[in-house]
Amino acid sequence: MALVKEIHAILTAGTYDERRYLEKEERPGEFKKHDYVTGLLEVGSSPEDVPHDMALLLTEMQDLSERKAIQPEILLKAATYFHARFEYIHPFADGNGRVGRTLLNYFLMSNDHPPLIVYEEDRSLYFEGLRSYDRQEDLEPLYTFFLSAVEKTWKQKIERSLGGNRKQERAKLEELL
Repeated sequence: MALVKEIHAILTAGTYDERRYLEKEERPGEFKKHDYVTGLLEVGSSPEDVPHDMALLLTEMQDLSERKAIQPEILLKAATYFHARFEYIHPFADGNGRVGRTLLNYFLMSNDHPPLIVYEEDRSLYFEGLRSYDRQEDLEPLYTFFLSAVEKTWKQKIERSLGGNRKQERAKLEELL
């Protein structure tokens, strides 16, 4: 739980507006003190339930992480579940998306899976996947999105890497000629 709060504090330092910080007494690194519903379906645990809901989610993920040799597709499915539940709980007054995506990648990388990027041009698909979970607890659209996000992230990384190497190889060749 401390890691989740620390990541939130780091990612939201200096971002809380006057209303949240002064009037509502919300602070980066602390669970929400007031009820903030989010999304079309008004999801979010009540402030009183956040510690319990988060502890339960983190215990589930810890239990899974302790298993050895989790297959990549199962690991990504588990990460999808974690992210959907985290966003559903909505434990902070602000910054839940940033923190949730950071924790998603932390979980993936801690289990030897490559991280992923949610690109700006793909955000509507990402949000639709989250809404599908909120509506029917259906993880499949978000899982499918994350699967394509992993592929897109690493395809772009490989293309940039190969492109850079080709330029370097060409430059070396030109020097030799």
